[in-house]
Amino acid sequence: MLKLRLSRGGTKKRPVYKVVVADSRFARDGRFIEKVGFFNPLLPKDKKERVGLEAERIKYWLGQGAQPTTRVARILGENELMPMPANGNNPQKAVPKKERKKEGEEPAKEAAPAAEAPKEEQK
Repeated sequence: MLKLRLSRGGTKKRPVYKVVVADSRFARDGRFIEKVGFFNPLLPKDKKERVGLEAERIKYWLGQGAQPTTRVARILGENELMPMPANGNNPQKAVPKKERKKEGEEPAKEAAPAAEAPKEEQK
C-alpha cells in the first residue's frame, strides 16, 4: 500500500521532515518512491518556509490510491489540498496524569458505600 508520510532528516534535536510517497513496508527514513514536499516544525506556524508541497504531484498520488498518515493529512488539510481530517476525541489528554488517577479512584470509593448500604438494609 502506498503512503504519503514524513521521513525524518536533520540533526539530533533539530528535525526536518520530507513528505514522501513510499510503500508502507519500507522503513520510515529508508527507500521512497518520490519526494513531494518538506515540513520544518521548528519554524513558527505563520512562516511560509515551514511547509513546502508540490500540489500537482500530491494530487496525482492521492488519485493513485496513496493514503496520507494522520500528520500528513493535517498538513494537507491546512494547505487545502484535501479536506481537513476530523479531530480525535481524547478528553483525558488535557488532564495531568496524577489527577487522572485520583479521578479514577474517587468514583470507585463512592460506589462502594452505595453498594454496601442496600445489603445492610436487606438484612
